[in-house]
Amino acid sequence: MTGHNNLTMKDIARELGVSVATVSRALQNSPRISEDRKRMIQQYAREHNFTPNVLAESLRNSKVKPMKVIGVIMPEFVHYYFSTILRGIEEKASAHGYRIMVAQSNEDYEREVQLCQSFYENKVCGIIVSQAKETQHYEHFQKLLDEGVPLVFYDRICTGVNASMVVVDDYMAAFNAVNYLIQTGCRRIAFFGSKMNLEIAKNRFNGYKDALLKNGLPFDESLTRICDNRHDAEMITPELFDGDYYPDAFFAVNDDTAIGILYTVKSMGLRVPEDISICGFTNGVRAVSCDPMLTTVEQAGIKVGEEAVDVLLDHVEGRIPLTKVEKRVVRTRLIIRGTTR
Repeated sequence: MTGHNNLTMKDIARELGVSVATVSRALQNSPRISEDRKRMIQQYAREHNFTPNVLAESLRNSKVKPMKVIGVIMPEFVHYYFSTILRGIEEKASAHGYRIMVAQSNEDYEREVQLCQSFYENKVCGIIVSQAKETQHYEHFQKLLDEGVPLVFYDRICTGVNASMVVVDDYMAAFNAVNYLIQTGCRRIAFFGSKMNLEIAKNRFNGYKDALLKNGLPFDESLTRICDNRHDAEMITPELFDGDYYPDAFFAVNDDTAIGILYTVKSMGLRVPEDISICGFTNGVRAVSCDPMLTTVEQAGIKVGEEAVDVLLDHVEGRIPLTKVEKRVVRTRLIIRGTTR
């Protein structure tokens, strides 16, 4: 049997041969089930020191409102895009009378698991989360959902669980950016992206590939790399210029990677954009502090944060059932600057 610190309503339901809904009703002293069954479930919960997360339920059902706190998990604080999302979350939550409790996973799976457990123990009324790069197991997210904790993913969604999400139109954003590069005369476009366990990485890669195919250009795997930060971009970019046919453009998964490419090709004596065009993805403050300024896809981070709070509060306050998955898509736009022709 699971240790009491990790015991879920699902575990109790399985042990006693009842539904999760029956367990939930018994722990809330509902008149909708028999006294005998209620007593059995409550006694089992007491014996195993089980404390359910009742805050979300009480927010929906009680006139006396408990402390309204939303847990927020960010992969990292220093990334411009995540900081703008956090601003949107904080401002929208505050406007609705909620406070936020924020932590960063540092892209680490184990830390993400611990943060989910910590937020659960602190009885947050719901959690807004962007999955860590290293996460490939999803039991910690599923446990929250099993316990009735509203969960909303943003940016990096988790396809392993059935939860609400707020994303940008990654596929179309990448497709439009690469299509623009092709329209300006580029023919050998390199792609620097993240590991394909992330849904955003798959969507941006597919947008890149489909733009090539639509324009009758071949997909060349030798022009693609797993590379999503400036340091790696500076190490990897020279590799693509070793052969006879080097790229005439780069599409990068974020601005930091694009700026690493820009710095490297300029140091190699190539001209941007005359010899090499470069497009990033974010439109952070660094995009206008490099020379030339960076063409990039603008992600509306503040809007993503606001939408994530709206969806979460719809679940918390009962406007959308916890069992219904809500998906919101925030539109992007291509900002054309000096790194493209």
